[in-house]
Amino acid sequence: MQAPCWKEVTEVCLSGCCPNPLQKLSAHHHRTMSNSGSTSAACRRDFAATTSSSIFPNTVFTNHESLPSLHESFADFTSVYPKYHETAEVDRIRAKEYYHLSQSNHTCLDYIGIGLFSSSQLHNHESSSQVRSDFPFFSLSYKTGSLKTQLLHGGQESELESAMRNRIMDFLNISENDYSMVFTANRTSAFKLVAESYPFKTSRKLLTVYDYESEAVEGMINSSEKRGAKVMSAEFSWPRLRIQSAKLRKMVVSKRKKKKKRGLFMFPVHSRITGSRYPYIWMTMAQENGWHVLVDACALGPKDMDSFGLSLFQPDFLISSFYKICGENPSGFACLFVKKSAVSVLEVSTSTGIVNLVPAKQLLQIAGDSSGTDTELEQISRLGMQLDALGTASSFSGLISNQSTPTRRLKQERPERAEEAANWEEIEIFSEKDENSRSSGNGNLEVVCRGLDQVDSLGLMVITNRARYLINWLVSSLRKLNHPNSKGIPLVKIYGPKIKFDRGPALAFNVYDWNGEKVEPVLVQKLADRNNISLSYGFLHHIWFSDKYAEEKGRILEKRESGAKGMDANKSKAKPDLGITVVTAALGFLANFEDVYRLWAFVAQFLDADFVEKERWRYTALNQKTVEV
Repeated sequence: MQAPCWKEVTEVCLSGCCPNPLQKLSAHHHRTMSNSGSTSAACRRDFAATTSSSIFPNTVFTNHESLPSLHESFADFTSVYPKYHETAEVDRIRAKEYYHLSQSNHTCLDYIGIGLFSSSQLHNHESSSQVRSDFPFFSLSYKTGSLKTQLLHGGQESELESAMRNRIMDFLNISENDYSMVFTANRTSAFKLVAESYPFKTSRKLLTVYDYESEAVEGMINSSEKRGAKVMSAEFSWPRLRIQSAKLRKMVVSKRKKKKKRGLFMFPVHSRITGSRYPYIWMTMAQENGWHVLVDACALGPKDMDSFGLSLFQPDFLISSFYKICGENPSGFACLFVKKSAVSVLEVSTSTGIVNLVPAKQLLQIAGDSSGTDTELEQISRLGMQLDALGTASSFSGLISNQSTPTRRLKQERPERAEEAANWEEIEIFSEKDENSRSSGNGNLEVVCRGLDQVDSLGLMVITNRARYLINWLVSSLRKLNHPNSKGIPLVKIYGPKIKFDRGPALAFNVYDWNGEKVEPVLVQKLADRNNISLSYGFLHHIWFSDKYAEEKGRILEKRESGAKGMDANKSKAKPDLGITVVTAALGFLANFEDVYRLWAFVAQFLDADFVEKERWRYTALNQKTVEV
């Protein structure tokens, strides 16, 4: 099973000289491979050197009022990265399909996952709607059962679910011949399903590779430990937060010559907090030493699966997450893929987390006859589960048939956490229109996921290059901000990779005041929100300090009062939760230069010695509540 975009490499340099890291060449091409490797390394070094020397060269900003304008900065940006203009199609898509981002003047840097739909797809016929819009088109309905049973025997699947499954597997280049898929409420549910079905009694170990605290991962650890798992974690070397290879290798490699299933190896490919990318060789090493491998693909870019090399690595489990619309509807679901040859390993256990996409074929009519009480709406939702199949005049977010249906925009309460949002959607049933309908040659329904279609049309190279230019400009520019005192204290501390060719489009940082004291990340987040910039915050952990940095350890690490949600509060033997709370930003494929410039300009305001105290007073006066992220 080879991805159609296999020739599009993961790491694309400015001149297009870097080779595909997974390319297989025959013996007589060894010399060419060696030369290509040298060229690739030089390409990466040149990129970092050019970025460091060309973005505001020999300049330090000590006053936020001295920053160059957006227009001047963009001109400099494009002179450093002239090929950014080749990504102009993204700007056209954003202006046409996601106009709400410009109209609201909002910068969304807190979306991680893959967007299914576009804003224009949602609102296309809103103005002509004459139908009550107080009932969602569909919801996610939880069902209790065994993951193994579901994978082996399946269940009654609506046409909507079948169409959505086919579209997602096609988008991710995952073959139905090799993998089975289930919809889950969110990433946390997917992890928990694996934890409650994996045979930890015989394959005792769970080895994770995460440099940040995650509710989903901690929930899986908690469930696994209850079933007898021995949990181990990779560590990350300070200050670059690279995997501590020697320690991880000892945990992965078996000392026994006889191959024996050792446990489950959880590999996230790269950090969704720091943007660190991890070598794929860890997956191969784990498989060769008897581990089952779970790949967490939730932080991958929207086209990264095209170059992941699924046919080479073939992990036993893979998890990916999807949200509805960037900047408007963060609710969504996750998908758990299980290699068919690995299903027999799982144990039968009763779990929750698998969901049905419930169509609303007759729900609007029923809802119109009810008084709308909570009990009645719950009964209506359950009734939707009894529908045998999705009617031809229905759509997930866009018409998927040839019959007409009244336009309808359906509101939902915005979930507090995008990662955990699951049940009610803000969605639209479109009226008859060719561009929103699609049927396959065999008569099966196909959902129109315009967000996925747009990503497919752009391709891997455009999306990867654009993100690379933007994130490295942002890193370089943030490092140009220094406090105007004799000590020259940097305003921003960046964790993980700095200016780097193959870093991911995520950033972890903290802001420091004149005295070198950290400004609380939650305060930075709330102040950013007041400036129409959506950020998140996270907690870096499992940090390893060599003797060289031993003195810094006590000054840098902080102790958490409590662990992540889902952890047992009365674990007396648990080690202290040490790490670093950080502000995080993530660039989606729709991010543009104005987004990163606005973040840079916002952070620069902390150069004003009075800014923090003045805003802290306003923050307290407004009695804003902290939002967990």
